[in-house]
Amino acid sequence: MTGHSGRFRRWLSRSRSSSATRSVAREVFLLQLVLVVLLVAAAVVAMVVQSRRDTMTDARHRTLAAAESFAHSWGLQKALNSNDPTAKLQPLAEAARKASGVDALIVYKLDGITLTHSDPRQIGKHVIGPYADAARGKPFTRTFQGALGLSVISAAPVKDSSGKVIAIVSAPVTVEKVQKSVNRQLPLFLGTAAGALALAGGGAGLVSRRLRRQTHGLGPAEMTRMYEHHDAVLHAVREGVLIVGRDGRLLLANDEARRLLDLPADAEGRHVGDLGLDPRTAELLASDRIATDEVHLAQDRLLALNKRSTSPYGAHQGSVVTLRDTTELRWLSGRAERARERLRLLYDAGVRIGSTLNVERTAEDLAQVAVRGFADIVTVELLDPVLKGEEPAVAGAELRRTAIAGLAADHPLHPVGELMGFAPGAAAAGGVDQGRSRVEPDLAGSSAWRSQDPERARRILDHGVHSLAVVPLRARGVVLGRVDFWRSGSSPAFDEEDLSFAEELAGRAAVGIDNARRYTRERTMAMTLQRSLMPRGLPDQDALEVAHRYLPAHAGVGGDWFDVIPLPGARVALVIGDVVGHGLHAAATMGRLRIAVHNFSALDLSPAELLRHLDELVTHIDVQDDAAEGTAITGATCLYVVYDSVSGQVTAATAGHLPPAVAHPDGRVEFLHSPVSPPLGLGTGLPFETAELSLPEGSRLVLYTDGLVENRGHDLDAGLDALRAALAGPDRTPEDTCATVMQALLPTRSADDVALLVARTRRLDPAHVAEWDVPRDPEAVGTVRKDCARQLAEWGLQDVAFGTELILSELVTNAIRYGAEPIHVRLLHTRTLICEVSDGSSTSPHIRQAKDTDEDGRGLFLVAQFAEHWGTRYSSRGKTIWAAQAVGPDAVSEA
Repeated sequence: MTGHSGRFRRWLSRSRSSSATRSVAREVFLLQLVLVVLLVAAAVVAMVVQSRRDTMTDARHRTLAAAESFAHSWGLQKALNSNDPTAKLQPLAEAARKASGVDALIVYKLDGITLTHSDPRQIGKHVIGPYADAARGKPFTRTFQGALGLSVISAAPVKDSSGKVIAIVSAPVTVEKVQKSVNRQLPLFLGTAAGALALAGGGAGLVSRRLRRQTHGLGPAEMTRMYEHHDAVLHAVREGVLIVGRDGRLLLANDEARRLLDLPADAEGRHVGDLGLDPRTAELLASDRIATDEVHLAQDRLLALNKRSTSPYGAHQGSVVTLRDTTELRWLSGRAERARERLRLLYDAGVRIGSTLNVERTAEDLAQVAVRGFADIVTVELLDPVLKGEEPAVAGAELRRTAIAGLAADHPLHPVGELMGFAPGAAAAGGVDQGRSRVEPDLAGSSAWRSQDPERARRILDHGVHSLAVVPLRARGVVLGRVDFWRSGSSPAFDEEDLSFAEELAGRAAVGIDNARRYTRERTMAMTLQRSLMPRGLPDQDALEVAHRYLPAHAGVGGDWFDVIPLPGARVALVIGDVVGHGLHAAATMGRLRIAVHNFSALDLSPAELLRHLDELVTHIDVQDDAAEGTAITGATCLYVVYDSVSGQVTAATAGHLPPAVAHPDGRVEFLHSPVSPPLGLGTGLPFETAELSLPEGSRLVLYTDGLVENRGHDLDAGLDALRAALAGPDRTPEDTCATVMQALLPTRSADDVALLVARTRRLDPAHVAEWDVPRDPEAVGTVRKDCARQLAEWGLQDVAFGTELILSELVTNAIRYGAEPIHVRLLHTRTLICEVSDGSSTSPHIRQAKDTDEDGRGLFLVAQFAEHWGTRYSSRGKTIWAAQAVGPDAVSEA
């Protein structure tokens, strides 16, 4: 019944709007109006009929009087007996007619011949009519159709001195004239009726208005329903209802209100202060104050009072008060509120716990969530293997305190990071080992708990802690640790219901901890794998000064990688790639691609040819792998750049990777855009193409992955512009360049992993390069050997002169015999001595085992014996066979 008054007003308002045409007042008004109209109409008809009747009677009397008066007039007999009675009587009859107001005075003898008439044309005609009574000496009055039309006619006999009838006098009045007389009175009748109708309607309107105000415009059905509701409120509703007047007197109280307030039988009409109510309740009822669910005491009951004004608009006329007994609901509402808080806590735990995939952070989230409305102190202990991401041991593993919430820094509990020790057979330890929960409602009386660490137990009790609930953290049937819920101070002790909730909370947290543990294990494995596959150091070479950065993604290890690969001929290959995804698969895929690139680079292939072979390898791997298990590596990108320190030439080819940036010594920055090629493994069959650029010494080549220049905060073009701005300006070392770029483009942790490789170019001193064109003539071999010996002497490399001459003579001889012109010889003095012999043929030589009787076939075998490395590389102009020898302290003397 709370808000009953407000609901009644709204219902009343709807009733007014929906029942306006059928309210009681309107029906009464219409009924009164109909009755008045009928009465007025009947009165008008009665008056008209009475007037007609009176007029007809007056016409009878008038005609009879006129006829008798003229019949007994003096001289009438004399005129009748004269020679021309009409001449004498006509003027007299007309004068008498006009004086009496009749339509005619007709005189005729007994033979029926008319002597006088108002219509001269009728004189002399035979009269027709019921004049027999008059001929017998009796006057009469009748209404019949005469010469003048329907008329009222009276006839009187004219007698002589002897009493004999000698003539008849008739006086007619037409009915039309009588009706005109009545019609002249009709406006008066109608005016009087209209006045009476207006007066009666006004009275009915006043009565209806008064009735409408009293009934609030309700219709009969609504009033009936309202009274039914009124009876229900008084006797059936199980909520107290009071109506209090403006003067504080009780106007109405239903049965429930009488019961709840124990009101006397004569309570209605009395002031609320005289009813024996609680003073606070009486004050509220007598005041104009509005109340909503105020709790008041009535004997041994707690009542919730709601008070509203009975008039929604205008001045305060009274109040309606509803009461309900909340004594029994208090306990239930308390439990319901507690249940709502627990559900809210579980919801918060589900949202917060396990969102970081970090074991320690997940444990801290559990502790922080549980101290908000459930426990005063929460501690979380995890098994050591769990913290490392390993599978928890079945038995024997130690617990380490991982999180604490709800205590100050000087608390008496074990600090975070400390191993937890338990006495053999202790209740807490046994509960964890066996995966059981337990509650200690009174720690002071628990000898088992105090026996584990008596001194610390005493300090804990002195701190005000009095109750403990221990719940194992169990996921997938394996115990990961435990969580301890403590209560102190005035908080109630834990009970079995609290323990059930604690188990639910711990169960949800255990799933998050286990997910974080498994993620930690996978991330650790991925990082270990990545560290083992990524280059641990940069190889020694003189062509480039190199620096690098690698930043793992916030979500874990990714598939970005880079490499620096020295190539023969004073060249260096720079490689960078990106594998889609994170985790073990991305790291393993990165390792496979890196090894493949190393293997292909050993063949000394051009960048485009190397990427073509790498693309075929990836496609082949994807066909063999089970794509349903997510092991396919389709979509990886790679950029392969070769720098020649002799010529300063850069050759680059890309497989879907971003272009390298080139920072010139003068501060100018450009991107080396090679023709667009798809990522690896798509199987499009499109060729890979190269881009070439000649760089001055001191230029910086910058290779990077998309995590550096592309993220949710800005698009790729903005990232490339930012990279260009970071590289522009004065010359910097590769190490400084890496620091500047990372600071400018990644001030915070990136969502994707980032690889950055910066290489500053160097040029090989032209004095360390010697080259000759060789004619296709066997005698030219000797000349080459002499030139070679002289050049080695200039370089101070006499120790390797013999082997070098032997290598050159064998290679030049093979080119003259089996190759094609032009034939070119080049010596490069770097960390090693490199001999290169080029010719126009693409035929590849190979080592073979020569027989004792063979005169040839031992040339490449000798080359392999004297050189540390040798190989063949191909170009559009033919091939080049090269051999590298160690020089300096590492050189082997040929003596």
